Amino acid sequence: MREFRIWGLLPAQILMVATLIVPVLIIVAVSFATRGPYGGFDFVPTTAAYRQILFTEGWSGEVEFNPQYLIIIARTVLLATLTTLICMVLAFPVAYWITLQKRTARTILLVAVTLPFWVSMIVRVYAWLIILGNDGVIEKTLRLTGITDDIGSLLFNNRAMLVGMVYSYIPLMILPVFASIEKLDPALIEASHDLHASRAVTLRRVILPLCWPGLAAGAILVFVPSLGAVLEPILLGGGKIMMMGNLIQMQFGGARNWPFGAAVAIMLMCVVMAFLLFNGLRAMRKAVGEMA
Repeated sequence: MREFRIWGLLPAQILMVATLIVPVLIIVAVSFATRGPYGGFDFVPTTAAYRQILFTEGWSGEVEFNPQYLIIIARTVLLATLTTLICMVLAFPVAYWITLQKRTARTILLVAVTLPFWVSMIVRVYAWLIILGNDGVIEKTLRLTGITDDIGSLLFNNRAMLVGMVYSYIPLMILPVFASIEKLDPALIEASHDLHASRAVTLRRVILPLCWPGLAAGAILVFVPSLGAVLEPILLGGGKIMMMGNLIQMQFGGARNWPFGAAVAIMLMCVVMAFLLFNGLRAMRKAVGEMA
């Protein structure tokens, strides 16, 4: 049995090392390399790419603090966090309502939730240009109803990017929350009502704690891809509002500064690992508390 654990899992371990660990090590090595004179990189060890995140070199050679990349990182984390929280708030009642339906209707609704994944992400995000654009669906509706004649631009700002990110990733929140709610024992809710608990108390003390694993899984599935969002800043942000995803794309593309792009990618990976570590430690403390 021990030999099987060693040799039987060897192909999977080789595949994991070749497709996960080795590429990450290559990115780490490139981040400490020197930018080539015509793009690319030279394997001359330096920390210049990481220093560029915080500092810039002036015309006379002096080093100055430059917060522009920190602002991009903060904007990315903030938008990803807001996307995750909004998806939680919207996905929970939807998932709960789906669990109350009959089996056939439940299946149809789950297919409807996954239906956007059958369409290209570019098409889905581009559709919001028509909805939010000048003389778009929202603007025409507000004018026809007489609510307002001038609502300003709904595109090319943080709000438009946030709307696009919520729409793109909310199915990733609904599915794990639905799976968690579906396993919920209705007898526990009935017992809460028998003890004269209000609906708000039942939701806060019974339903949400038991459904937290699904919410945590959905938060990971939404937060991680939101950090690397590229299409939303380009299309809905008009290319004027930078996030870490399109900053990395620009460095490996037009800017041809591979070491700096790799350094930003490592920073993005550190943010993701910190979030996953936080969730893991929180789940571990909760499990230990339940065992105690």
